[in-house]
Amino acid sequence: MNLQRFGLMLDMSRNSVMAPEEVKHFADVAKKLGYNMLQLYTEDTYEIPGEPYFGYLRGRYTQAEMKDMVAYCDSIGVELIPCIQTLAHLPAIFRWDAYRNIRDTADILFVGEDGTYELIENMFRSLRACFTSKHIHIGMDEAFNLGMGAYLKKHGLTNRFDIIHSHLERVIALAKKYDFTPIMWSDMFFRMANNGEYVIQDLSAITDEVLNACPDGVELVYWDYYSDDKDQYDRMIDAHAKFPGEVWFAGGAWSWQGFVPGNRWTLESMLPAMQACREKGVENIFLTMWGDNGGECSFWALLPSLYAVRRFYDGVFDMEQIKREFAELTGERFDDMMLLDLPIDLGNLQYISGAPHKSALYNDAFLGIFDKALLPGVKEQYAAMAERLAPLAERNSPFAYLYRQMTDLCRLLSVKYDLGLRTREAYQAGNKDALRALVPVYAEALARAESFVDSFRTVWYKENKPHGFDVQEHRLGGLLLRLRSQGKRLADYVEGRVDRIPELEETILPFNSENYKKAGFDFPVYNNWLGGTTVNHM
Repeated sequence: MNLQRFGLMLDMSRNSVMAPEEVKHFADVAKKLGYNMLQLYTEDTYEIPGEPYFGYLRGRYTQAEMKDMVAYCDSIGVELIPCIQTLAHLPAIFRWDAYRNIRDTADILFVGEDGTYELIENMFRSLRACFTSKHIHIGMDEAFNLGMGAYLKKHGLTNRFDIIHSHLERVIALAKKYDFTPIMWSDMFFRMANNGEYVIQDLSAITDEVLNACPDGVELVYWDYYSDDKDQYDRMIDAHAKFPGEVWFAGGAWSWQGFVPGNRWTLESMLPAMQACREKGVENIFLTMWGDNGGECSFWALLPSLYAVRRFYDGVFDMEQIKREFAELTGERFDDMMLLDLPIDLGNLQYISGAPHKSALYNDAFLGIFDKALLPGVKEQYAAMAERLAPLAERNSPFAYLYRQMTDLCRLLSVKYDLGLRTREAYQAGNKDALRALVPVYAEALARAESFVDSFRTVWYKENKPHGFDVQEHRLGGLLLRLRSQGKRLADYVEGRVDRIPELEETILPFNSENYKKAGFDFPVYNNWLGGTTVNHM
């Protein structure tokens, strides 16, 4: 087995853009952990000369910054690969009139238009001026509404295999012009052959029509972040092997659940994935670190699972050995960093999403859209979590700022989690004494929210460019203002200055968790990875 690349993909497009010096620092640590490649996922967050609106006000990397990061990574033996989008996932550019003529649907380029390929060539030209890698990731995933907007109006209903094939041929030709070998996500080929589903159950689904839709000159990336089924990984790798070219595998280091990392599920899902990759001889592997819905989670918070997954590929499954090695390499205790997962680790309790902390954080205390999904005992769990995390925030550790953020989050949720439930119950019971007692609780929640905002701000400005924090301040500023105004309105009510609070008279309906699960968002309950010494890997 000749492993070529074991790398990481860092999402620089979901509102946060890691500061260049932080990228270089992250590359240093990744190299120590056994990684030799980084991809910077930049939808529009990189400079293209002649395209002033591309990445405008989004913290895009300048060409000078990209050249500097590439030179540094080259010097330490880490390949830096550009990772972009050349079909879908480009909603940010379409807010500007400059790109309205090459827009098919909300986030998809208009295939076949000259302007589309002028932009894509400008992408390649800009990146070739900065990157030394022969490879470029061209995206092409999740273009669900391909050909359904402006393309449909101009050309009528067209076979989507034909649309993507023609587009991909032109993109590959442009990549070759700039001496790039493109790789791309594979899901569109599979979905078009499999009733919209990515994961196939039978290799016969990969027909000649599917194979012929993929032109020569591109290498496919099989991505899977959600399964703990080794058979599924085996089957999908075999399916990808039917296509020409190298098979790449992209797993997931769970950094996209809000503010909190998902180290435990990273371990659960990537152990069978690494077994399959090792046995099937996959030589190009990377873990994606997405920043969905705001880029709130620090990539540093995933260090323990990043190291463990790398060792899984090596065939090492003894967790005590992995923990010792991690401490020697980083100076940090593995189990301590795993505690950063705590705000999403609610044991056997069922919750409404993979980010229960975020739902509870933004759940409005008077409107209570998630109130029916809240459960007794969780508030106390958050208080206990804060007690466990607080001492780590006071240690002399380079990650003390992350422990502080999670401590502040848990302290806030220990007060706010069921604040709306308690308020509504007292209001509907006509218990003004209970409501009067809750007025200072709103003030306490506000104070704790302000502390959390401060600690989160510290994380953001340490790790990222300032761009994007405006979005966080709009969101969190709304939370602060609501807590302040709700406390005032509650005081006005109990003191007789207003007669009623109409929102608290509403009947709260259940959050429709069954439909949520049917949509594919039922997240597993994590196993306890802090106990035991050896992973049961068979």
